[in-house]
Amino acid sequence: MLLFCCLISGFIIAQEEDKEWQNLFNGEDLSGWTTKIHHYETGDNFGDTFRVKDSILQVRYDKYEGDYNDRFGHLYYDTPYSYFHLEMDYRFVGDWYLGAPKHTNLNSGVMFHSQDPRTMLKEQNWPISVEMQFLAEIEKGIERPTGNMCSPGTDIVYNGVKATKHCIKSSSKTYPKGQWVKAELIVLGDSIVKHIINGELVLTYTKPTIGGGPIKGFDPKTKKDGKALTEGFIALQSEGQPLDFKNVRIKNLKGCMNPKAKNYKKYYIKSDEASCEF
Repeated sequence: MLLFCCLISGFIIAQEEDKEWQNLFNGEDLSGWTTKIHHYETGDNFGDTFRVKDSILQVRYDKYEGDYNDRFGHLYYDTPYSYFHLEMDYRFVGDWYLGAPKHTNLNSGVMFHSQDPRTMLKEQNWPISVEMQFLAEIEKGIERPTGNMCSPGTDIVYNGVKATKHCIKSSSKTYPKGQWVKAELIVLGDSIVKHIINGELVLTYTKPTIGGGPIKGFDPKTKKDGKALTEGFIALQSEGQPLDFKNVRIKNLKGCMNPKAKNYKKYYIKSDEASCEF
């Protein structure tokens, strides 16, 4: 009887915890998402790059022709976030698009605290954002960790000092092509960022700000160097390597922290008093 009660209690707790999460991807289509691909206008999903099949969000290039021509793309969720816990599963599949930059082989990622894609010019190559970079094994026995940090148009502080490298390696294991990997991001505004791979904390850094990084073709009004990145959009990346995403969901950690409010949540860690409902 005691075991039965414990199982029921655990089931109820799990259900309550699951309610705290919001699915960003509905498993059917790209509703709620906006595409921006380099050389194309915002909203033009050139070549059906981002698509849905069998409840999986796919990145594909079978409708591309000719040289890759740096057609880097991103699929943006239409709501910005500030304090949040994001998770998803990804896997690399298929053949890398021949002619894409060599470093994009078995390489992709998720961008966060990104600028709104509607503020990007047609010839802007990457969004001003911070990236949780995904990599997979290319050569057997050669370490290639995933869950790294890259900083297009941004700066971060790592081990107490401003990072001088565009990308910082995580401490994760190396995973082969074809294997599903669970990636999690915990982002607390412009303070702390944590990268988690398959349940293991692999990288921590702080203070994301607008700054350096290899972006081109941007509107100068959008790049105010030194400005703290307190919030922004989340975007899945396309760089010439086919891959799949699933279970893309988020727990918003910012909201009403007044216990008397109808929409109070005990797991919020950042107060948004204006959102309280009584």
